[in-house]
Amino acid sequence: MRILAINGSHRPGKGTAALLQAALDAAQGAGAETELVELARLDIGYCIGCNACLAKPACTLSDDMDGLVAKMKAADGIIVGSPDYFANVSARTKTFIDRTRPLHMVANALKGKAGGAVTTSGLVDCGAEETLGVLDRFFATHEMLVVHPRPKGPVKANGTAASQFAGLDEEGRIRWRRVQDDATAFAYARQLGEDMVELLKRLG
Repeated sequence: MRILAINGSHRPGKGTAALLQAALDAAQGAGAETELVELARLDIGYCIGCNACLAKPACTLSDDMDGLVAKMKAADGIIVGSPDYFANVSARTKTFIDRTRPLHMVANALKGKAGGAVTTSGLVDCGAEETLGVLDRFFATHEMLVVHPRPKGPVKANGTAASQFAGLDEEGRIRWRRVQDDATAFAYARQLGEDMVELLKRLG
């Protein structure tokens, strides 16, 4: 069982990567092989709208997306992470999404794989849910089975979304923290990894 995580942050190895890695660590602990790919370290050009993929499941462009597509096809589960940029995914993540068009237009090459999403933001309730929604629709378009984690106990969140918001001080000023210090989000990320493995075992 292989689970691939794709980080759409412009800052590799930072908060979004840590959230993805938490999910992968939990998945690995449950028996999966895992890999994290940083889009910021790849050369992936824009979709040019040539529509060649309407006729055959191939792209006229050739860059690092070729290898990433191979990894996606080989994976049983795919987790995509992006920071929240204006209630949406980052430009880097959107470019990646656009370049998966050849996997969808003739037939859904990713159909039946498990999908999961994580996001990071500065403030709470400032676009994170919309960002997760964009990723949900991405998975739905490819007919993937989306995992929505829910750790045991009281409901604390509506998805795997970490923020840097740590409350207000006595004068009403924002207190900041590292994304890595959002305990709730990281609990949801670990649950995502575990739930994805459980789903894949049931499907297998």
